[in-house]
Amino acid sequence: MCLGGNVFGWTIDEERSFAVLDAYMEAGGNFIDTADTYGRRGPAGAGESERIIGRWIAARGNRQELVIATKVGMSPDLSGLSQATIQRGVEGSLDRLGIERIDLYYAHKDDPGTPLEETLGAFDELIRAGTIRYAAASNYSASRLAEALKIGERDGMASYAALQPHYNLMERAGYEGELAAVCGRHGLACVPYFGLARGFLSGKYRRDGGDVDSPRADGVQASYSGERGFAVLDCLEDIATAHQTAVAAVALAWLAAQPTVVAPIASATSIEQLTELVASVEVELSPAELARLNDASG
Repeated sequence: MCLGGNVFGWTIDEERSFAVLDAYMEAGGNFIDTADTYGRRGPAGAGESERIIGRWIAARGNRQELVIATKVGMSPDLSGLSQATIQRGVEGSLDRLGIERIDLYYAHKDDPGTPLEETLGAFDELIRAGTIRYAAASNYSASRLAEALKIGERDGMASYAALQPHYNLMERAGYEGELAAVCGRHGLACVPYFGLARGFLSGKYRRDGGDVDSPRADGVQASYSGERGFAVLDCLEDIATAHQTAVAAVALAWLAAQPTVVAPIASATSIEQLTELVASVEVELSPAELARLNDASG
């Protein structure tokens, strides 16, 4: 499981962020995902997630134990994937994180206005300079991802090593099919975001309604609180009871069991939430349980 940093500096402050990060490490985790835009809805603004993670790394002295992923291309002040934007973006992220190299650097979303050759060339320069270890893509269509991979291979430039798509039990159509096939053909690691459908698959949303303490609650309920959504939750609850684990753990275990998926991303605002998420790595779903979830969510 990859720990999502989107909540740091937004729904939880630095002290609580440090507690979640410490608990994740203590549980055996080492893969942390953030972006130059995360924190933009909080009091300190965009980049605060990276700054919090950077201060935590400095305080714990644990850089060598971690895999750090961040992103470029969606910041209002630094959008797109031109060579100049990527260079400025990586310099800013390195400074906020307080590290010398980013392990996985994502193009946060496709930029049709910049030639793929320019974008891949910029990532290639960063890899050759040792500034980043690998380049990756997020929010790309199957056709654009395939084109980027073809160009990278043809011209001997950087080739994306991973894809971060929107994918979970409630959002399957956008990834399953051609996008997953591109990842499979090229050996890309799939690292899905919104693994819990913005919290809907955590089990806190109920048929009878009720208040949910989340800034996303209204949008989540509008998107998923129908018969299909509650059928998925019913199925998750049955399987979670059988495994004596949390609903969220089963939802992430289903995602981790899908072809090409290497590590779902999930964020936690407390140690208690994190404990439920981390439990997903111990859940082994049977073929019958996977089929039940596929049927309910299909």
